[in-house]
Amino acid sequence: MKQLFAIQPVVLAADGVRLLGDLGLPEQPAGVVLFAHGSGSGRLSPRNRFVARTLLEGGLATLLLDLLEEREAEDRRKVFDIDLLADRLLTATDWLLRHPSTKGLTVGYFGASTGAGAALQAAARSPASVAAVVSRGGRPDLAAPYLPQVIAPTLLIVGGHDEPVIEMNQEALALLACPKELVIVPGATHLFEEPGTLEQVAALAGRWFLKYLKP
Repeated sequence: MKQLFAIQPVVLAADGVRLLGDLGLPEQPAGVVLFAHGSGSGRLSPRNRFVARTLLEGGLATLLLDLLEEREAEDRRKVFDIDLLADRLLTATDWLLRHPSTKGLTVGYFGASTGAGAALQAAARSPASVAAVVSRGGRPDLAAPYLPQVIAPTLLIVGGHDEPVIEMNQEALALLACPKELVIVPGATHLFEEPGTLEQVAALAGRWFLKYLKP
């Protein structure tokens, strides 16, 4: 049964910048999922918004957040600055843990592409704050030194036609010491644009988060 939900715009202060976000709240959330977008993407990413809506309908709160201000997003060095992105994720996590609508909820990360590297680094740096991680077409190799420290159960999802990223995720899987799984979606390329593939990602993510975020 699909849950009713509301979406409200929010603004987070971090490092002297203002980060814009959309906080989605179902009636009785089982947890909250913070999205870490890939390079050149943000809270308006149609793929992540699709996944977020599926999670909301399944009873999970969501926070779609621009991890960079608009002017920062034009700086390619910052777009690929995994340390900076992880810092921003941890700031947003602290915000969620204090916000009246989400402060009692467990937090999960959904990371796409480079955002997955930032999500895994942040999860390793703050293990008490993050209860689960899902990576879609992710670059966990960007967080390689941190992977053995991740304790949050981690699901890696990769497209079957995304050969270089499959190999990166296989190597990352070997470094992870937490509960973990690698799922390869047949027929999918890096952006999961093929019919039905993004629906599979959303369903896999929903099951993973509901398993590990419920109190």
